[in-house]
Amino acid sequence: MSKPFYITTAIHYVNDVPHIGHIYENVTADVIARYRRMNGDDVYFLTGTDEHGQKIERTAAKKGISPIELADQVVAAHHANNARLQISNDDFIRTTQSRHRDGVYEIIRRIREKNPDDIYHGEHSGWYCQSEETFVPESQVTDGKCQDGHPVEMTTERNYFFRLSKYEKPLLDFYRANPEFVKPKGRFNEVISFVEAGLRDLSVSRTAIKWGIPFPGDEEHIIYVWLDALTNYISALGFGSADLSRYDKYWPADIHLIGKDIVRFHAVYWPAFLMAAGLPLPKSIVSHGFWLRDNVKISKSLGNVVRPDEVIDRYGAEAFRYYLSREMVFGQDSNYSDESFFTRYNAELANGIGNTISRASKMCETYFEGKTPPLSCDDNELKRAAEETIPVWTREMDQFAFQRALEAVWKFLDAVNGYIVSREPWRMFKENGADDALSRVLWNSLESLRLAWTMVAPFMPSLSAEALRRIGAGSEPPRVELLKWGLLPTNEPLVTGDALFPRIDFQTYVAETKNEGATVSEPIQDKKEEAQPAAPAATAVAAPAAEAVAETAKITIDDFFRADLRVAQILEAENVPKSKKLIRMKVTTGDSERQIVAGIATKYTPEELVGRKVVIVANLQPAKLMGIESNGMVLAASIDGEPSLVAVDQNVPNGTKVK
Repeated sequence: MSKPFYITTAIHYVNDVPHIGHIYENVTADVIARYRRMNGDDVYFLTGTDEHGQKIERTAAKKGISPIELADQVVAAHHANNARLQISNDDFIRTTQSRHRDGVYEIIRRIREKNPDDIYHGEHSGWYCQSEETFVPESQVTDGKCQDGHPVEMTTERNYFFRLSKYEKPLLDFYRANPEFVKPKGRFNEVISFVEAGLRDLSVSRTAIKWGIPFPGDEEHIIYVWLDALTNYISALGFGSADLSRYDKYWPADIHLIGKDIVRFHAVYWPAFLMAAGLPLPKSIVSHGFWLRDNVKISKSLGNVVRPDEVIDRYGAEAFRYYLSREMVFGQDSNYSDESFFTRYNAELANGIGNTISRASKMCETYFEGKTPPLSCDDNELKRAAEETIPVWTREMDQFAFQRALEAVWKFLDAVNGYIVSREPWRMFKENGADDALSRVLWNSLESLRLAWTMVAPFMPSLSAEALRRIGAGSEPPRVELLKWGLLPTNEPLVTGDALFPRIDFQTYVAETKNEGATVSEPIQDKKEEAQPAAPAATAVAAPAAEAVAETAKITIDDFFRADLRVAQILEAENVPKSKKLIRMKVTTGDSERQIVAGIATKYTPEELVGRKVVIVANLQPAKLMGIESNGMVLAASIDGEPSLVAVDQNVPNGTKVK
């Protein structure tokens, strides 16, 4: 029997049209929702828009339109964007809807009924950040701006307040009893530290604005944005109406998916409101990182917003969905560039999964009259590879580690490609015709592709369905129970079609879009691998040749100590596509993780690097190699041009300073 599963995104503020941050959050929530449906869950997926507040009021006035007209325009853009990206949400909540207003009134009524002193009238003065719709402590204001760089203004109002300070201990008790409440763990620790530092009562109304929900019983006041906005998660389920069937079925939410900048509101304010109203708390607050450009958060106010409409229109929303999930380590920040999209597209989609399905299908079309091979096989290396991959994929999907889940699938696809190359089915056909051995080899290849395309279905739903149809796997919706070897039918007609992922020439794309007047991110200047030594900071020199070493400039001890050398451990490693020398690694120094690209592939394989302790230069300026950002350098000796990593005892703690 299916179980209810409720996932929400943060409702997006309507002061701007959708950008890459909105796209990523909605795509990620959609991937989770589709994966849970594959598991048989009864999924309810909510997204929506936050449409009240001073920013909307002022922006609409500048445009000469009403706030609701502005909201309607932006909401239309969100709907169009979600449809193009195949976001499978079941509902879209707007805070201007009457059903939402009824839910807000009901939560206030319950708070007043159960804890009459929790909402009181009082005066407050302080620095107000219009961008974040919140008061900012004096300690966080510098030169008239908050920590995020937004302007603040001194505001004095007599407002209604929520007695947040009363919930300091109940919140801490709840956190201790529910250690998985906020993910990832580092942000949970930040939340606990924030509450332990002491909570101040929270303003829940404003009088300086008129665009919002009037406070019940005192219409001079407008309900403060967070008590208004956060209630959407239950108002969308019918909370506040006569029909609570959906609320009773799906609440509490399994996942609130949000950006890391609003964790405090969801993990502190929202649980406190619910506690005061006597309502269940959500099961988990899951936060993702930011998309950056040049290591700076993408933001309208900073003028570096990415709206990749041109890329999506030309090359498909599903390829872009794949890129977002594959490029970003969930929970961490990631840099966006058009070039990084094209690199992954060509290497992993066009040359990878796209080319593999084309090769296997074409051979079946030629050798077996356009049908799946007549003989299956239940004992082969691809079956064993699949049986190793599927549990890894499942585990990583359960942990929202989408990058690693896709990495496991592409490792499996590498095995499929290697299998085809080593078996040489074209030679087998030339020598023995369409015999049993050839049938088994090509059936194994197609069956592996069936499993791979099923695993990528949450990321590329329509293309997955098309690929499965082409290889004769039928049109069944993807389900986890279909991830077992042996389900591809024999003698089933194949369907031909154009390449799923035509190759892209990035420079041609840039030239064309510039001629058309489109705005694209500039290509990263190519860097020759030879000009990027893997690790020049440490070089081994044979003793007899020491006298031949050229005299180098002397440095002071202070110069040396400016290099922050740290012990790090390699967590992940993979070859950089189209490069013979570069390996991309994720390393940890104990308290943080980073990505480093190094030219060591001529000596080391990714598999032998994982788990190894190395020494890195931790304070090196970031650089891009083959379009991939590297934040640091590993130290290696150079022996006849071959790198040899500086060895570190495995017992040395990560982050230890080398001096």
